[in-house]
This record gives sequence, C-alpha cells and structure tokens, in this order.
Amino acid sequence: MEKVVERILISEEEINQKVKELGEKLSHDYKDKDVLFICVLKGAIMFMSDLSKAMSIPIEMDFMAVSSYGASTKSSGIVKIIKDLDASIEDRHVVVIEDIIDTGLTLSYLIKILQNRKPASLKICTLLDKPARRTVDIKPDYSGFVIEDHFVVGYGLDYDEKYRNIPYIFIPKSDIIK
Repeated sequence: MEKVVERILISEEEINQKVKELGEKLSHDYKDKDVLFICVLKGAIMFMSDLSKAMSIPIEMDFMAVSSYGASTKSSGIVKIIKDLDASIEDRHVVVIEDIIDTGLTLSYLIKILQNRKPASLKICTLLDKPARRTVDIKPDYSGFVIEDHFVVGYGLDYDEKYRNIPYIFIPKSDIIK
C-alpha cells in the first residue's frame, strides 16, 4: 500500500474505538425504540457493518444507493437513486448511516426524499464530517470524526471503486488520482 498512501489520516484502532462509542450512544438513544438503519451504499457498508455489531439493541437494516461522484474526486451535484429501500419507513425511527458528509448535496437530497416518506424520526450518523466543503445546511446528529478538506479513501470510501477494503482511512498520493 505504500505506493498509494500519502498519509494515514485515521488508524484502524481509532476507527474501531469511535465505532464502539457511536454504537453505545445510539444503543442508549434508541433503547426503547424500533430503529431502522439505512446504509448509503457503497461507501457506508463497512461502517454500518461494524456499527451494527457495536449495538446492544436489536436493529433492522435497509440499503439505498445514490450517486453524485461517478469516477471523480468531486461531487457532480447531480444525484441519482440507483437502489431504493425495500420497505416502508413510515412511522419508523430511521438513522441514515453515511460514510462521509462532504458538500452535503447528496445527503440533503436523500433526507428530503426520506422525510416525505413520513418516518417517526430521522437522524444522520456519519463516520466522517468535512464541514469545510459544505454547500448546504446539513449537520449530522452523530459523527465519528471531523476532518479537514482532504480527499480520503479506505474503510469503505473509494477512488474509482478501489481501496474500500483498506481498514484505515488515508490520503492517497496525488499521482494515483486522475
């Protein structure tokens, strides 16, 4: 991996500890509620998988796939739903599980769609929050790490569908990014 890693931003150990903390907080906040996690594919799959194992209460899971990046490092601003939910969220306590909030455009669009489906509550849990790039007013209810304006990959985040399987988050060398 030395060929592609400029710098490790968040270690595997730091991620594991933060996921455990978030799992405890969410378990406490939803202890008497029927909660549904919605994983925003593909980036949040590692985070949701580990987060669900850190939960001490029963949860249900569903998945959505949306895209605004394509094979680029910057959001196109055009959001497409590639895979919608399998079940209704009406009157459900929903937590959207996201890998990173960058400009917030994709998530803002997704939240509007989900709000129209009348959940009992709707919260956002993100592993990474990058407020420096935010172009819309959206804030996570639960956040793992606030990061500076770097393009990052690993632990579910990709560049051109590669590096999702790396167990830490890193800044790639500039020569691997087209």
